[in-house]
Amino acid sequence: MIPTSKPKLNSHPWCIVRQLPNMQRLVVARFHRRGDAEGYIQILRRLLPTAKHAIVFDTTGAEKLPEVRSAELERIL
Repeated sequence: MIPTSKPKLNSHPWCIVRQLPNMQRLVVARFHRRGDAEGYIQILRRLLPTAKHAIVFDTTGAEKLPEVRSAELERIL
């Protein structure tokens, strides 16, 4: 059987983002289901209680979130 449908552009719409200073954000992980994202964020909150994380629904798929340079990220962490 030959597949006739195109692959979905955004097959992992649920994202966990870490909120950084100056309105920056970093995508930590992507999931198919919100329930999976909620379970993962609970683990992150236990491991990193001072870090701020949020679950977001990415409708664009093609648009990337601003990337943070690794040196800046290490400074923040």
